[in-house]
Amino acid sequence: MRLEALRIPGAYRIIPHKLTDERGFFARSFCADTFRERGMPTYSTQANNSYNQQPHIVRGMHYQTPPYAEPKIVRCTRGRIYDVIADMRPDSPQYKCWQAVELDADTHEALYIPAGCAHGFQTLTPLSEVHYLMGAVFNPLAQAGFHWQDPGFGIDWPNPAGAIVSAKDAALPFYKDQQA
Repeated sequence: MRLEALRIPGAYRIIPHKLTDERGFFARSFCADTFRERGMPTYSTQANNSYNQQPHIVRGMHYQTPPYAEPKIVRCTRGRIYDVIADMRPDSPQYKCWQAVELDADTHEALYIPAGCAHGFQTLTPLSEVHYLMGAVFNPLAQAGFHWQDPGFGIDWPNPAGAIVSAKDAALPFYKDQQA
C-alpha cells in the first residue's frame, strides 16, 4: 500500500498495491509500520458502517472535540462517494480548509482522516456503503459539526440541489455561529 499526502496536514489517501492472479487480488489495507513511520495511530477501537440507499445523500460535517477527537480510516465498500475532510484544528496551517476525494468500491482506496478534522460525504450512486475504522471511541458529549453548506467553508458538493440530508444534519449551525 502507498500513502499519498493530501493538502490537509496529516490526511492521506491510502492506495492499495494489488497482487492479482486468476482468483482476483490481495491487497494490504493497513500496516502499523507504515502508519507509525508517519506518526499516525496504529490501532482501531471502533468500526462503523454507513449504508445509503439513494444517490445524493449527504452525511456530515461531523467531528469530535478535544480531548475526544478521533482519527479515522474511511473506505467506500460499495458504490461511489464524494468524501470531504475539513481541518478544524486552529493551530493547523489549513484551518477551515477542506479537500474532497472520490472513493469507490472498485479502487479499494481509503482515506486517513486525522483527529481534529470534520468529515462528511455525498453518495454518488445508489446502494453505497461506507466503512469506518475509528481511532477513538465515540463520545456523544464531544460530538460537533457544522452545516454541510456553510459558506465559511464553501464546500463544492457535486449535487447540492438534489441533496438528501437528515433533519439532524440540516439543523447543524454554521461554524462561525458556534464561535460566538
